[in-house]
Amino acid sequence: MTVAELGGLVVLALIDSTSFGTLLIPLWLMLAPRVRAGRLLLYLAVVGGFYLAFGLLLLAGLDAAVAAFGGLERTRGLLIVQLAVGIALVPLSYVVDPAYDGLGRKKPEGERGPSPRALRWQSRLTRSDVSVRAVVAIALTATVLEVATMLPYLAAIGLVATSGEPVPTQVGLVVAYVLVMVLPALLLLGTRLAARRLVEPLLERVSDWMTQRAGSAVAWVVGIVGVLVAVDAASRLS
Repeated sequence: MTVAELGGLVVLALIDSTSFGTLLIPLWLMLAPRVRAGRLLLYLAVVGGFYLAFGLLLLAGLDAAVAAFGGLERTRGLLIVQLAVGIALVPLSYVVDPAYDGLGRKKPEGERGPSPRALRWQSRLTRSDVSVRAVVAIALTATVLEVATMLPYLAAIGLVATSGEPVPTQVGLVVAYVLVMVLPALLLLGTRLAARRLVEPLLERVSDWMTQRAGSAVAWVVGIVGVLVAVDAASRLS
């Protein structure tokens, strides 16, 4: 791979590192009354392992999919369906955004807030007696819910798969991607343990800001996916 392509992978991994599952939930664990580094490391291990397994499965199946359906994406009927789906995702992003009501109108500032699921998870993870089972369950649930919005990761897997590198190198690149993705949370944990009084107020502000916008972040990704899908289909149809 070229230096530019490697740099692109690093950028995509850092974008992935700021998601609900890779940053916000680790922040909640760091802000618990009693910080348990082992719980957070377990959480990141489960998330990283899920991403790694999912990425390796995509790599393994990509060549077979291209060989079997390589010309399918060029059929006009499928492109029209793709265009319709892309267009439909844009208004759907307003429906799933908690900052908007069911009619797509922006709610007053006082009526906006985090999703009920986010609040439940935050409540469980900030308890001093949070169990290993709860940490693992939330880690798996969060990553499964984020599969549909893994745009940076999917782009990275596509870049790796088309790099022409041998399979062992491709596997190594995916492993490195996952490590970079969880690195910011690890660095924050180290800083939190070394200088609690100094960094805790900042972590609380970042956590509050991300918690309030957790649902909106997913909505933005849905809208962006819709635009990209529709533009791609329109360009192929023209």
